[in-house]
Amino acid sequence: MYVCLCHAVTEAEVLDAVDLGAHTETAVAEVTHAGTGCGSCLERVGELLDGAAPYGCRLRALPATA
Repeated sequence: MYVCLCHAVTEAEVLDAVDLGAHTETAVAEVTHAGTGCGSCLERVGELLDGAAPYGCRLRALPATA
């Protein structure tokens, strides 16, 4: 299933990025580009990060402001 339509990033690709050490939305974006288009996928990326983290805890990066 696609998480990011702008860059055709799948749920599996996001979880692969997490397995490689991406533990924030920003880190996932650096690896997959998810969230760097329209940004509507950031909530789903965050949900995937929450689900992948032990006990549902993780550090969440704040979105950059322009």
